[in-house]
Amino acid sequence: MDNNKYVSIDKFQEVINIFNPCIDDYLYIMDIKNDFYYISPNAVERFDLSENQFYHVVESLQKIVYPSDFDLLVKDVEQILSGEKDFHNLQYRWLDKKGEPLWINCRGKVLNDPEGEPEFLVGCINEIGRKQKADNVSGLLGESSLRNELLIRKDEHMSGFLLRLGIDNFKEINENRGMDYGDMILKRTAECIQEAILKGQKLYRIVADEFVVIDLEGRSVDDALQLYKNIQSRIDQFIEENLYEVFYTISAGILDLAAVEDHSYYHLMRYAEFALNEAKNGGRNKSYVYLQTDYDLFQRKKDLIHIMRQAVNHDFEGFEAYFQPIVDIGKNRLFSAETLLRFRTPETGVIAPSEFIPLLEESNLIIPVGKWVLYKAMEACSIIQKKIPDFRVSVNLSYIQVLKSNILEDILAGIKKYQLKEGSILIELTESGFLESNSFFLNFCEGLRQNGIPLALDDFGTGYSNFHYLYNLNPSTIKIDRSFTLKALSNSYERNLLQHMIDMTHSIDLKLCVEGIETRQELNDICEMGPDYIQGFYFGKPYPLEQFMADFVEDKVILAE
Repeated sequence: MDNNKYVSIDKFQEVINIFNPCIDDYLYIMDIKNDFYYISPNAVERFDLSENQFYHVVESLQKIVYPSDFDLLVKDVEQILSGEKDFHNLQYRWLDKKGEPLWINCRGKVLNDPEGEPEFLVGCINEIGRKQKADNVSGLLGESSLRNELLIRKDEHMSGFLLRLGIDNFKEINENRGMDYGDMILKRTAECIQEAILKGQKLYRIVADEFVVIDLEGRSVDDALQLYKNIQSRIDQFIEENLYEVFYTISAGILDLAAVEDHSYYHLMRYAEFALNEAKNGGRNKSYVYLQTDYDLFQRKKDLIHIMRQAVNHDFEGFEAYFQPIVDIGKNRLFSAETLLRFRTPETGVIAPSEFIPLLEESNLIIPVGKWVLYKAMEACSIIQKKIPDFRVSVNLSYIQVLKSNILEDILAGIKKYQLKEGSILIELTESGFLESNSFFLNFCEGLRQNGIPLALDDFGTGYSNFHYLYNLNPSTIKIDRSFTLKALSNSYERNLLQHMIDMTHSIDLKLCVEGIETRQELNDICEMGPDYIQGFYFGKPYPLEQFMADFVEDKVILAE
């Protein structure tokens, strides 16, 4: 193009839009004077862009440029803006929709205005590692071709289905039998699928061990399920003909295209990936039909994990330590408090522990958060002991903390930091999650014993209550869950069982705490059985430390009459 001939940015945008459905690459224009950027609309479906046009170019691009590559981009742009060079040719990484880095080659040419001043940078971005249009192993069309097919049709009313198939444990096949054997399995699997599909259906191989069948002929989910069964049958036949030299299965995620509103390539692939993962998580060799409600729940979990990760990185903002009183029923006085974790944000409000704690464990964020709440409990204990010298605080630990962190060292360091006497901190572990054969877990329990740190078995009776645990773990206290307590209050058999548990506990010099007491009648009935400690709303709900101090420590209220 003649560098002296003036062309408006609107014309460039029109050209970019015309070429958008025709090429795999991304055309762009940067208005240097107005600090404005416009890129092919299909880039929004591939990269972590909210829209395909924006101002404050460098600042906006920082959000999608791989952090360690950003300085390279800044330096190159500065050279263009200063007039030091009139071209742009840089290989670096952008982040895709999943936050994964993708190598790109960004090339461009500076165009001057009629006065000879730099006005536009126009060019093209292509993915260096873009998947081939056709896969050489299976002989099938690849992801790029699938993407183009869906881009062309995204504005149409789609009816039919998308079937995403994945070979289960394919990595093990490669590791045990070698890459060549793995390629043979891929090729034969592709043939099995190809033999099963119907007229009008198209087959693509996307990532290493995954395939997509797309049906735009209006067939139903039931048809997709039948197709999956036919594919399974052909694979089983291949395995049998191969004399069971290798055994493998295939899982499927099914997407009803008519039931999905957003038909962009990015969202269709994301929904299908979710569906396939649900099938694999359900035990493999299974199918799963996409449900929006399930996906919304999955997305909420991801969002909450992200929010909690941000909270951890901002000094645990939103997390709070609450304390619920535990009463020594024989002495009729406050004996202890259980530390309970709470979480809230201005956007979400209060999140139930039953929702966020499993996500903390799933994401391993329970390790930093668990340490934080442990130290909050120790700090509270040191404060309360100035009023009640023999007061102690119990803290729940996750098995993730035990197996994946130096939690024993953290406990000992905290005891030293807050100058707590022996027995001030009681560690609670949930009975239903025991890993009695795990050496790390057993070493942790032994470490507690050696350092005089008492252990309580929480929710005893709700899981597989193996009394062998009492021998192996040597706890000082057993805690009975409210669900078990309610059964004992309404059923004579359960009541006798609880009575025997209390008697047995005392016979081996252990203490027993009953949780979940909410009324005076419940208290009277349970106290007749002779437990050592009582915990529940009857005495007090969990409170922040300041309110706990005011209600139960400073005022020295009478807890039971």
